[in-house]
Amino acid sequence: MAAPIAYAERTAYSLIATDLDGTLLRGDDTFSDRSLAALARVAAAGARHLVVTGRPAPRVRPLLESLGSTGLAVCGQGAQLYDAGADRLLWSVTLDQELAETALGKIEAEVGQVHAAVDQDGVEGLTLIEPGYLMPHPTLPAVRVGRRDDLWCAPISKVLLRHPALSDDELASVARAVVGSLATVTMSGPGTVELQPCGITKATGLALAARHLGVLPEDTVAFGDMPNDIPMFDWAGHGVAMANAHPELKAIADEVTLSNEDDGVAVVLERLYSQAQ
Repeated sequence: MAAPIAYAERTAYSLIATDLDGTLLRGDDTFSDRSLAALARVAAAGARHLVVTGRPAPRVRPLLESLGSTGLAVCGQGAQLYDAGADRLLWSVTLDQELAETALGKIEAEVGQVHAAVDQDGVEGLTLIEPGYLMPHPTLPAVRVGRRDDLWCAPISKVLLRHPALSDDELASVARAVVGSLATVTMSGPGTVELQPCGITKATGLALAARHLGVLPEDTVAFGDMPNDIPMFDWAGHGVAMANAHPELKAIADEVTLSNEDDGVAVVLERLYSQAQ
């Protein structure tokens, strides 16, 4: 575990990087009044808030609107840097179809059939799901296609996987063992094991956004709840895991706060920016 940063040594940061699902968002896909007030306090202190999420840009847009955010957001596990004010991608990386299909074949050779979905690239990209795939977030829109080949009708940013019997940890472990350099394997939430372009993580997206904003890693505090947030914690000056976080993330976090349902992000921000008006 990383050595905790003494609060007396650092009481505020220039950049607040937050995951959404299981972190800043409540289970009903809303932000609490306390969280919104804490983010307003951060803005009053002159710091910036940056969403860093596995959701693709089209699924993030309405949430940024509810936050009143017109700045940058890191989407698609780091594969997209989205400018909310201009409603455009400043940067994006796609996952090659041939590599994706090869990776899926290697995984299925080990564990049998998996069910797949894809997030298309672009600010209007769709989420397509093949037969048998169940969306882990039923509130998110998706289009069901007739067969796997239909998933590749447009460039994609990532593939989402589910297995009818294996746990997320088991599926992710097998995928990492056999996929190799074909793709980056992440686990970003319940029922959400993903393949994204090799070398792309939340840390790569966060680092790119920070360069745009002129912020250094040591001036960044990051909040998250799942193993896909580990690279982000490794990059940031201070990593805060939620009480509901996966054990792997808690093990490397600098501190653990309350759960997303108990305003854990707000609790830390209120402490860090207690003097902001």
